[in-house]
Amino acid sequence: MQLLCRFDTPDYDEWKKTFDADAEDRMNAGLTLLQLWRDADTPSAALALFEVNDRKRAQAWIEKETGFGHALTADFLKPAL
Repeated sequence: MQLLCRFDTPDYDEWKKTFDADAEDRMNAGLTLLQLWRDADTPSAALALFEVNDRKRAQAWIEKETGFGHALTADFLKPAL
């Protein structure tokens, strides 16, 4: 299972520093970063694709991040048949 997250931030460079510093927390939530993109139409926004090793822990991480007031949307994905 994978998780696609969109982060809307007013300052991408500051967000990226915080995102990089949060790598261990994401790892503890069972998330492995597969790809990180910047939105071509909204340069301050970023999209991240994660491999999910534990959906319950990943969901808890999402709730924690949004609880801190981070502008985050998240969708769990599974392969289409």
